[in-house]
Amino acid sequence: MGMHLERREFLQLSLAGVAMAGMSRWSFGAEAAGAPVITKLVSPGCRRSKVKIARIFMGRPGAHWPEPTMDLETERRSYLEAFQAMGDQVADVDFAVDELVTDPKQIEALKEGIAQCDGILAIHLSMGVGGILGALLATKRPMMIFAVPYSGHEWAGWGRMLRQAEPPPCDVILSADKKDLAVAIRPIRALHHLREAKIINVTLRQPGPFNAQVKEKFGTEIKHIGLEPVVAAYEKVSDQDAEAETQRWIAGAKKVVEPSREEIFRACKQALAFERLLAEEDATVLTVDCYGTMWDKTIKLPAYPCLGFSRLNNMGLGGICESDLRSAMTHIIFQGLVGRPGFISDPTVDQSTNSIILAHCMATVKMAGPNTPDMPYQIRTVMERQEGVTPQVFMPKGERATQALLVDPNTIVYFTGEIIDAPDVPRGCRTKITVKVDGDVEKLWRNWDYGLHRSTVLGDIVKDLERFCRLAKVKLVNELA
Repeated sequence: MGMHLERREFLQLSLAGVAMAGMSRWSFGAEAAGAPVITKLVSPGCRRSKVKIARIFMGRPGAHWPEPTMDLETERRSYLEAFQAMGDQVADVDFAVDELVTDPKQIEALKEGIAQCDGILAIHLSMGVGGILGALLATKRPMMIFAVPYSGHEWAGWGRMLRQAEPPPCDVILSADKKDLAVAIRPIRALHHLREAKIINVTLRQPGPFNAQVKEKFGTEIKHIGLEPVVAAYEKVSDQDAEAETQRWIAGAKKVVEPSREEIFRACKQALAFERLLAEEDATVLTVDCYGTMWDKTIKLPAYPCLGFSRLNNMGLGGICESDLRSAMTHIIFQGLVGRPGFISDPTVDQSTNSIILAHCMATVKMAGPNTPDMPYQIRTVMERQEGVTPQVFMPKGERATQALLVDPNTIVYFTGEIIDAPDVPRGCRTKITVKVDGDVEKLWRNWDYGLHRSTVLGDIVKDLERFCRLAKVKLVNELA
């Protein structure tokens, strides 16, 4: 093999190594008379069911801390009021088991219900609950423990518990702010999203071992389909709906640079077809082998998929470039943790500013989440092909960002930084952000492995990733370390 590799060959080699969303203007046919709105999500990224949590209040009557006279039922009600005040943050949660437990023996009667839950939220009310906690740990369900100050002294042993060679699938939040109860739910939600997820991969390639591995680890289903179902869905979309979608994209853009209106129309019609296809498959994520078997001389999609991917992400679904299943899984994790999509990128490094430039032609207009305002965008062609339609999105400077990738079912790599620029230059893919990293960028590129792609989410979500990885028993590796 020569030293020169086409982009497709390089990527193939590299890979070898929260409330109702989608009811915005991006919904399929939402403004067309008689057209059904077919995207209904429980929360961004999850269509099928609510997160099932066993909410266990742990307390002992007459315990010395917080005080011997504390009434456990009154204390429990104060937490229920806090949950009620959280509103949409817990609207996708079903507390399928919801009990005040004062004796470890009570857990035996709850075991069957707990086994059906995605995880446990154990709320520490008083001291003297070690036996109760031990009984909950014995269920081996993913668990978050929450304790306010003065609850008791048990916290002093939890660090040692989590440092064991084989720690339980558990983590802890110690906070006086009961709003952090919603934070405690996030890693359990992410696990639920992975278990419920179905990813459609439009490709002629045969499934690799990754598909079976993530099914076994997380329960995620990956289904490979060919071109025919996409074309069939495309043909079901009316020209009226496609025209309305075309007008929305053009009206929202700062500028249409290269694509013709006909190209935008076909991209929009395919975008609506993508949503229809996901609804028919009862799936929430779509990826396409768009640099491979779905765009060669004899087999072609009706249009480039980039705008369709962006639209799915805008709605709280998932549109993933280049049949990148690892980025698809990472995207689902991001949605479960913070309700925001990932931005897949081809990075390039600038040591002079201690930064990494993250670039890709497919970008999401609603990077802050499906119910947030659009970010400024232009309508462009795909840079490398000089054809097709894609939004060039200008993300805000000064935002924190986390880049991560589930490189295998047991490992996530990540790094963090701050967006210092959104370059609008002809070199590289259309959408770009320059991220000044939290460390030495030279160390980052020297540590780089697992291929080119990473996925970026707005915000510093490292604590959320840490909690998810502890519950999921996944190793988390800082690429800047």
